[in-house]
Amino acid sequence: MPLVTDQAGNTFIEHINGQRSHYKLDDFTDPWKPRQTILIQHGFGRNVNFWYKWVPVLAQKYQVIRRDLRSHGLSSHPKPSDEYDYSLETILWEIMDTMDQLKIDKVHFLGESTSGMLGEALAVKFPQRISSLIICSSPTVLPSSALEFFAFGRKDWPTACRELGSRGWAQQLAKVPGTMASDDPEYPAWWLDQVSSSPSEGLAAYAGFLSTLDARQFLKDIKQPMLILAPKNSAAVSVASMEDVARQVAGAQLKVIDAPGHEIFTSGAEQCHQAVLQFLQSLRE
Repeated sequence: MPLVTDQAGNTFIEHINGQRSHYKLDDFTDPWKPRQTILIQHGFGRNVNFWYKWVPVLAQKYQVIRRDLRSHGLSSHPKPSDEYDYSLETILWEIMDTMDQLKIDKVHFLGESTSGMLGEALAVKFPQRISSLIICSSPTVLPSSALEFFAFGRKDWPTACRELGSRGWAQQLAKVPGTMASDDPEYPAWWLDQVSSSPSEGLAAYAGFLSTLDARQFLKDIKQPMLILAPKNSAAVSVASMEDVARQVAGAQLKVIDAPGHEIFTSGAEQCHQAVLQFLQSLRE
C-alpha cells in the first residue's frame, strides 16, 4: 500500500486491516554509505514526540524510526465497527508491516516500558528481522498490583482511562513519585498535553491488551544481543526485576540508570544515550 503524508507533513503507514500507523523517520547519516536502522517504540500513554532528545544523538549514525503505538498519538484508534483484533499477533504484525512498507529488512528494536515486552516477543517470533534488542524500564508482565495501581480506584485500568479521560488519568499518574519526573518546571504541562493527545477510548483498549500480556515465555528463546536499561528510581519497575530478565537471556547486558522516575529515557537521557551507543558500537566490532 502507498505511504501517506497528510497536509501537516505527518507520515503514515496504511495497513490492510484498515488501521493507520504514524511514524517519524530521521536519517542524518552519510547518504552514500550503508546504514542500520533503529526502531523506537514508546510505552503506554506516550508518543513519538517524547523521544526528541534521542534523534540528534542517534540519527547521525543510524536511520531512526519512531512509531506511534496503536491508539496512541497520531496512529488510528480502532472503532467498534472495525472489529479490530487487539492481540499480540496483530500488534506485532503492524510493526512488521511498517518495516515492510518502509523497505527495512532488519532493525535494532528499542522498546520503552511495556513496549519492551513487544520487543521480546518480536525477537523470538521474527528473529531474522531483529538485529538486537534494547529494553528500557520494561516489565515482562503486569502483576495484579500494577493493574490495581493504574486503575486509580476504578474497577480496572481500562475503566480508569475511560472515566478519567486521557488527561485525568495522566494527572493521577503524575502525582505518584517515581513516574513522570523532570527538573524543568515547564515539562509537566507539556508531558500532560502529550499524553492527552491520545484518545481515552484508545488508551482504554490498549490498557486492556496490556493487562493480559505476558512476555516471560519469550525470554529463554531470545538469541539476539540485548541491552537492558534499568531505572533505579521507578515506581513501576525494580532493578531486581530487570536483573532477573538479564539472568534469563544469554549474554544480556544490564545498565542501571540512576535518574528520577520511570521515564529514564528523558530524565536520564544522556546516560541512556551513552549506554545505547556503546552497546550498538560493540556489535560492529
